[in-house]
Order: sequence, then structure tokens, then C-alpha cells
Amino acid sequence: MPDRPAFIVSADDLPEDAHVYPQSTEAMGPTRSLGAAAGLQRIGINLQRLPPGTRSSWPHAESDEEEFVYVIEGEVQAWIDGHLHPMKAGELAAFPAGTGTSHCFINNGDREALLLVGGDVARASNRIFYPLNPTRRQDLPPALWWHDVPAREQGPHDGLPDARRGLTP
Repeated sequence: MPDRPAFIVSADDLPEDAHVYPQSTEAMGPTRSLGAAAGLQRIGINLQRLPPGTRSSWPHAESDEEEFVYVIEGEVQAWIDGHLHPMKAGELAAFPAGTGTSHCFINNGDREALLLVGGDVARASNRIFYPLNPTRRQDLPPALWWHDVPAREQGPHDGLPDARRGLTP
């Protein structure tokens, strides 16, 4: 029997990485980069665990990269332009490029959630906007900040997991 090809990977064999934004101590839900490990160059595919009290990222919108999030296990709240929308296993949220729809995913429940997160890999033409974290602009090269993001009305939610309210950023 031949060896398995390198483009067949197991999530269990991949390390997890919990991203922390500059100027913050908050670790985002840990991810495993399945697509990169399997050799994909144009599509990013990640498994992201969201333990209770964590979120996927800071709320953001992308100018030239499409993204999607599919809930595999558990329940989360999709933060969309300042409003929370409950999602459960079997549901998908899609974010076409250029709409300015800001988003992140929050686990305010008491059980871990598992997400399949995907989209375009980083493109040189892409710019990003963080509606609730304008200081992020200081950490990015000027060409990466989305200056002319389409105006979208923002709702009242602050984008934080309930467990983080009142904590230092």
C-alpha cells in the first residue's frame, strides 16, 4: 500500500495557534490551519475552537477577501455590524468581499464550539477595517487599512464576550 499523499492531513496532527492582537492580552479561539498543511495556496481552511468566553477575532471587514464560518459543533453568536445572531451546528455565515460587513463569532455559552473557517488566503490587494478597534490601524502598514469602507450602521453590542467585559484589553 502506498504512503498517504501529503495533501491528506489530520487536524489531530496539526498544532493549534491562539492569535493575540498587538496592544491586547486576549487570546482568540485557537485554530488549526488545515488548508495550508494540505498545500492549498488560494483557499484558507481552518478549524477554530471557541472555548466558553472567547471569540474568533476582533470585529472586522475585508475589502478583497471572501470569508465563511460554518458551525460544526456547539453554539455561538455571530456579531454582525454590532448585532448578535445565534448560530448552531449546521449553520453557515458567508461574507462576500467588499461589502464592509463587520463580523466576529463569540461563545457566551458554557460549552466549547467548533467552527470551520475559510476563505481567500491573504491577497496583496486586500485591506481590513476594525470598526471597534481603530488603534489596530497603528499596527498595520497604511496600505492595509481600509480607508473607504462602505458605511454601515453599527448596532449597540461592543463585540466582547460577556466574560471579558470590564477586563483590560
